[in-house]
Amino acid sequence: MIRDAIHINDFIILTEVADVEETIVDSCKFEEPVVAVTFYGSGNVDLSVKYGANHRDYTNTNGLALSFYANEMVEFQHKVSPEHPLRCLLLVTALHNLENLPKQESELFDEMLHQLVNPSDHYVEGPRFYMPPGMQVLVDQFFTVPYSGKAKMLFFKSHITALLSHYFGQLALDQTSNIPDHERHKLQLAKAILSENLETPPSLSELARQIGLNTFKLKKNFKEVFGVPVFKYLQQMRLEKAHDLIKSNELSIQEVAWDVGYDSISSFSNAFMKKFGYRPSDLNR
Repeated sequence: MIRDAIHINDFIILTEVADVEETIVDSCKFEEPVVAVTFYGSGNVDLSVKYGANHRDYTNTNGLALSFYANEMVEFQHKVSPEHPLRCLLLVTALHNLENLPKQESELFDEMLHQLVNPSDHYVEGPRFYMPPGMQVLVDQFFTVPYSGKAKMLFFKSHITALLSHYFGQLALDQTSNIPDHERHKLQLAKAILSENLETPPSLSELARQIGLNTFKLKKNFKEVFGVPVFKYLQQMRLEKAHDLIKSNELSIQEVAWDVGYDSISSFSNAFMKKFGYRPSDLNR
């Protein structure tokens, strides 16, 4: 487990990265009451939040943005495995620090994250959603920062501002959305089904049948909630898994292409190049 923390004003930006050879459970707590937003990169780890006799479990975390309030009684557990490495970015501040924010930022937190600013339990979940592509790209960049020292600090400061702009903008969009919560749950189920069946995904009509929506609503609302069409999302997940597999050096590029559902290595290489900006063969040079 690699943890890297940078302090910017009253906030802590914490990155957590774990690549393991066998399954582990990593636990952590906060030393004082905090408000936080967690952004998950690739890996799809399981998260369990425990407080007293209560617990909440989160699966299919890849691309998840989750806000919460937590005090010292709350324990966070990530289940990390070779197939599901951890890539987690947290923006954290002590609850009392929110009083010191500039007026505009303070109003934004109070309006958008009111239940966290005024908590009613040891752990309170705030808004959560799956990030659209622009946000996901910003999050992924935090795990590949080539800088150190003051340059790294400047990178984090500029990028966290951009990420928060996306985050609060997405919250505003979600609040004006007409998609009811029970349909959002079905769309999240569709996302999970695709993530678990990258090599042989169901057809659009079969996926719609499995989640209990018609194909029109599935196509229209999936793009509204997640920012991309159904099979564009599938392609992104395939390429992210391929990136991790190639980086691990366990399979050849041809084997990786097959593993994520590409019959043609040239098609795979071209799609990989379009997403990451370099060929699969360049990754481990």
